[in-house]
Amino acid sequence: MLTRVLDGGRYFEGPRWHGGRLWFVDCMDRTLLSLDPAGKCEQHAKFADDTPCGLGILPGGKLIVLTMFRKRLMSYADGELSLYADLSGIATGTIDDMIVDGLGRAYVGDLGFDLPPPPDRGAVGRIILVMPDGARRVVADGLRFPNGIAVSADNSRLVVAEMDGDCLAEYDIEADGGLNFRARFGRVKSPDGICLGRDGAVWVASFDEDAFIRLDRDGRELQRINVPGRRAIACVLGGAERRTLFCLSAATSPEELRQRKSSARIDVVDVEIPGAGYP
Repeated sequence: MLTRVLDGGRYFEGPRWHGGRLWFVDCMDRTLLSLDPAGKCEQHAKFADDTPCGLGILPGGKLIVLTMFRKRLMSYADGELSLYADLSGIATGTIDDMIVDGLGRAYVGDLGFDLPPPPDRGAVGRIILVMPDGARRVVADGLRFPNGIAVSADNSRLVVAEMDGDCLAEYDIEADGGLNFRARFGRVKSPDGICLGRDGAVWVASFDEDAFIRLDRDGRELQRINVPGRRAIACVLGGAERRTLFCLSAATSPEELRQRKSSARIDVVDVEIPGAGYP
């Protein structure tokens, strides 16, 4: 059963467990936040000129925060934000979610169009790789609204949610960070944020099913946690043993989002299989 740990936000996104805390953003409030195990929330940074979304953690512990419309990755350390990478020259649309793997490589979802989404958008999404030395290149394309991204603990497997495709796409990661497409799997309505378990299964936030769903590597549903009347946005496995599933949801709709109407909260539930990899 879910236990509420935080309420009263607007639109929470990008949950990452780091340093004994849950880190995340409030997209609509343009803030970087964290939550301690006792449920105390702290604001760390404000984004005056753009909307934050995805998060990643570099191997040294520095946070990277994606900002959607100016197409930048910002690093956060010691209370300060600074530019990590400017992707405006390579991204063809709004950038959305991202993950940083264990080698410091950032994988960034490029929608291929600017939000709000046009009706005829098609499979124009891409994944942009940003290397630790600043080099960047496109490593995957043909995606239908790439959203949540996760990487396995051994940095060999990448999974991305295709929000418009109602499925997940899986890639093998090459030594140089490139991606080789393996397969699409699962049937989930509007999958959003995702995270991996130690068994290779994927927890998926289904925006249109008001549920957090666990799928095995063949796409079979193993478990479902419903949040009736709320949109499931993102999830991550954290806590001392990474057996706590943090579930981010919002009372909203696509129409209300366009009007900036949303009420966010975070719930938790203990699960049997711990998390592994990134996030």
